[in-house]
Order: sequence, then C-alpha cells, then structure tokens
Amino acid sequence: MKRAVLLSLSLLALAGCKTAYSWRSEVPREIRTVSVPVFRNESDVTELGSLAALQTLREFQREGTFKIAGPDDAAVEVQGIVKEASAGFGGGDRRTGLRISEYVFTMSAEVSVVDRTNGRVLVDNKTYTAETTFAGGQDIATEMRNASGRLADDLARQIVDDVLAVQW
Repeated sequence: MKRAVLLSLSLLALAGCKTAYSWRSEVPREIRTVSVPVFRNESDVTELGSLAALQTLREFQREGTFKIAGPDDAAVEVQGIVKEASAGFGGGDRRTGLRISEYVFTMSAEVSVVDRTNGRVLVDNKTYTAETTFAGGQDIATEMRNASGRLADDLARQIVDDVLAVQW
C-alpha cells in the first residue's frame, strides 16, 4: 500500500514538473536565425563595437537556439551602439605592500532587436550596462584593452538572455 501511494505521489510530482519546465525553446523554428552587424562605437575604446558584436554572436552560438546567418538571410537582427566605456579605480591592497590596483571597467550600449520576418521590434533601444574588473599595472590602456573581451562577454550574455525571454 505504501509503495502504491509513493509511486502515485512520484508520478504526480513528475507531471507537475512537466508543465512548469521545458527543455524546448519558445522561439518559433522559422525565426531561429540571427545576424549581428558590427555595433557602432561611440566610446573612446578602440574596436569595442566590433568586439561587442563578435561576443554577441559567440553567445548566440554557445546558447544554441539560434543559427548564425548573414544579414540577408537572418530572421532576427541585433543592432547596437556602444555609447561609452570607462575605467575607474576600484581599490587596492595596502596590506601586501604591492602596488596592484583594481579597476572597474564599465560600458553602456543601446541595443535593438528586430524580427525581420514579421516587422516587429522585439527590443527597442534598451540600454545595457556591462562591467568587469582588471588589475592595473604600469599601462592602464593595455590592461583595459585586454579586459575588453570580458566586458563584451558580459554585454552579450545580457542581450541573448533578453532575446530568449521575448514573448514570441
């Protein structure tokens, strides 16, 4: 008797999970191609726009729902403008006696996502803020450039998460 009750409860719990969770994407199959042109760069950091677009493409690829397509073949297009990027002093460690300082590197970007098949704007000029840190050495500009990939990666994750969360 206990075994039958336990089995019934287990099946009931599994049935409840099936309705709450899904491994399948909500994005319709005919819209699962994406294009990400180079983001316009209005910041003072060289090549940050192309790096942001590249990392966004890589994040779409890593996530796996969308297939990368050329601009003429994609159902969805991600358009972006890197508005600004800056690094500020985040702190240092006086106890060790070393002159290592931590900097906080931030970037803001405006992004739009367009469903080209239906003519719908899915994300309309949303402002994203990405952030990373780096240890400052003698050449802050070089350290900033080296941290740019991590900064663009943070932005890319936010963009892809929002595209996947759209109500299709």
